[in-house]
Amino acid sequence: MAEAAAARRKLVEVQGLKMYFPITAGLLRRKVGDVKAVDDVSFELYEGETLGLVGESGCGKSTAGRAIIRLYDPTAGRVRIDGHDIGSAPQSELRRFRPLMQMVFQDPQASLNPRMTVAAIIGEPLGEHTELRGDALLRRVYELMDAVGLNRSFANRYPHEFSGGQRQRIGIARALALNPKFIVCDEPIAALDVSIQAQVVNLLEELQDRLGLTYLFISHDLSMVRHIADRVAVMYLGRIAEIGPRDGLYERPLHPYTEALLSAVPEPDPNVESRRRRIILKGDVPSPANPPPGCNFSTRCPKVMDICRRIEPVVAEVEPGRRVACHLYDKTIETAGGTAAATEARAPNKETRT
Repeated sequence: MAEAAAARRKLVEVQGLKMYFPITAGLLRRKVGDVKAVDDVSFELYEGETLGLVGESGCGKSTAGRAIIRLYDPTAGRVRIDGHDIGSAPQSELRRFRPLMQMVFQDPQASLNPRMTVAAIIGEPLGEHTELRGDALLRRVYELMDAVGLNRSFANRYPHEFSGGQRQRIGIARALALNPKFIVCDEPIAALDVSIQAQVVNLLEELQDRLGLTYLFISHDLSMVRHIADRVAVMYLGRIAEIGPRDGLYERPLHPYTEALLSAVPEPDPNVESRRRRIILKGDVPSPANPPPGCNFSTRCPKVMDICRRIEPVVAEVEPGRRVACHLYDKTIETAGGTAAATEARAPNKETRT
């Protein structure tokens, strides 16, 4: 098993990704600052795996996903997909890389052209990037509709005639049209009814097994991410707080923010739920236009130390496969307070009765 994991090939490599949006003011619209939506994010995805990207609303998850596949031009950083340098490629060259990477958007109603039929929507990327025309193109559209569970008789209908789940299936079929290797799923179930969410997630898993797809699954639904993801990355205010295998992260979170985030997930077992200790974070999330010095979580962290307010922690591997950006795990800290806090953080979480 270990040899199989070591043999996996990195399909996506993200290094030091930054996405800043300028703030302008005055009559001349001069730049006075930046909104640091994504600030020095690094991770990798292996072929055939799903990386869940989680965090609060506004933490930069969707912006990171869009910057990775160049729907936004990154401010800085490096993105490589299947060996191709996507991050710095000029717009004129991006067209030939589009079949490699696709995206499933959050709101299927807003991402589908209301004036186009299902056949036209799914067939549009085929017409742009392949030589298929006429009956050959229509046969490929039918194949894609079959793959996502849409009846072929729906081909000449318009998006407003479908339910939310069916519209999302149309979006998934469009994303699959060019046989991509990497798909960014930007909260694909957030706009759907709970009864439909499981169907869409099961469809994504089935397609992954059949086609060998690699997913970046962006979501704030921690329960669904636990179901679908192989590894999980936690974002806070534009930065990666912790990244590691799903089971280890959910069972024993290392970063104080991850610990607080997971404590808010309800347990179906009432006996377990009654013994859980909720971690209530005080204060508000700082503005990405003016993040605090040092660790960006220092203003709300229940385990904050003096060094946290002065020095930004780096993402470092503290266990095999687990990386965390926290001074509690910084071996260079020699202070008694730092050592005590680190010891406390490494201790297994104990359930206490509220």
